[in-house]
Amino acid sequence: MKVSLVIPAYNEADVIAAAVKEAEAFLESAFTDPELIIVNDGSTDGTETVAQKAAGRDFTRVIGYEDNRGKGAAVRTGMLDAAGDYVFFTDADRAYGFEPLRRAMDVFSETGADAVIGKRAGTENAYGGYPLLRRTASKVFSTITRLAAGMSYDTQCGFKGFTADAAKRIFTQCTTDGFAFDFEVMMIFDRLGLHAEELPVAIVNHRASKVRVLRDSFRMLRDISRIKRTAGRG
Repeated sequence: MKVSLVIPAYNEADVIAAAVKEAEAFLESAFTDPELIIVNDGSTDGTETVAQKAAGRDFTRVIGYEDNRGKGAAVRTGMLDAAGDYVFFTDADRAYGFEPLRRAMDVFSETGADAVIGKRAGTENAYGGYPLLRRTASKVFSTITRLAAGMSYDTQCGFKGFTADAAKRIFTQCTTDGFAFDFEVMMIFDRLGLHAEELPVAIVNHRASKVRVLRDSFRMLRDISRIKRTAGRG
């Protein structure tokens, strides 16, 4: 059974080496047939070179493209390139660590779910270290997306895993390149009638967000309106 982990990276030269090394060590210890894919989202700070130098296992690949397209494009590229029977994505800052992958695989085994979705609310230190503005914005936006989607999932949590079949069915239909891609993923997931289980996660690594709260929130809300129409739920 092959387990793939996708990490999107845009101008992450300061953290990507640690992310690669920690991910490799975890995957090697947890799974017999792992795959690690770093997707360079058109970085301009040498992220791709740093990631390639840090890669120390045959199961690690660094892929990407020249121009910055957005986190959604990077995740989609990696998810569709992955060869795993189960495919996960998480962020380069390792906000939730890598242990959730092990727990998620237990959930897949026990429930036969099509996806395991991280859930921050209700967990100790769920938003640990976030400044008040970011914490408030994150909670408000998560509430808006749940109401807009008509689902209870924490759509914006940066940890998600899918069976290979579910990943292919979902990500071949995704078109959103920006931060609202998670919302699109879950809208398509729901439309396909797939089954998800939630996994409580908490922040274990914290750093300043690259999201510009006001500007990016407006863009995300605009994308949500478009996604609702194109996903057939508007």
